Amino acid sequence: MATILVVDDELGIRGLLSEILSDEGHTIELAENAAQARLARERVRPDLVLLDIWMPDVDGITLLKEWGAAGQLSMPVIMMSGHGTIDTAVEATKYGATAFLEKPITLQKLLRAVEQALVRPAPRLALAALAGSGSGSAGPQPQRGDGSAAAPADDGLGAAAPAAPQGPQAEQSFDLDRPLREARDAFEKSYFEFHLAKENGSMTRVADKTGLERTHLYRKLKQLGVDLARSKRGGL
Repeated sequence: MATILVVDDELGIRGLLSEILSDEGHTIELAENAAQARLARERVRPDLVLLDIWMPDVDGITLLKEWGAAGQLSMPVIMMSGHGTIDTAVEATKYGATAFLEKPITLQKLLRAVEQALVRPAPRLALAALAGSGSGSAGPQPQRGDGSAAAPADDGLGAAAPAAPQGPQAEQSFDLDRPLREARDAFEKSYFEFHLAKENGSMTRVADKTGLERTHLYRKLKQLGVDLARSKRGGL
């Protein structure tokens, strides 16, 4: 079982998440603002953080950026918000978030997100795109055909990165220096391609995983130009 840090300024949310996750056998640490979250992260080194976006002192996205720039994003972070949009999710993903949960959070979605986050490797800490990070990275990143950023030539540690692994990849980078609609479409296309590849093209399982009605999902995939035949071959 894992140690999970829950960061939310609402007492009721903290209590509910703590009760649910404790019942699953996890050890829970609580923080109601960014200052407490910083201290808790240093004290317990959590395996996972559930981080609210809208907080009164420092918002969750800013704290996520701060941890990334300081090389402290050694654990997966799931963002939470009751006012989230696809743009918020894209921004959170850009800065290292593993997943995004919209409030009110259902029990099924919470447990699924936590389970998936805990089995994934820790996020990479190469956040040269952050303003003031001083990493020495310059210029735009090369782009793939779908508009997402291509993998860097090295891993930020002075060694050449290994060849890109085959199969669906949960963590991707996105070029957000572009019109909103293009950035949103690129994110959604990669999101659905990942799930299709993971489920071997099964529309039923993808609909269940993404929370969409099957007909709506099919229309969305056609709109985004997702190659359904290719996904069934496992070539995404």
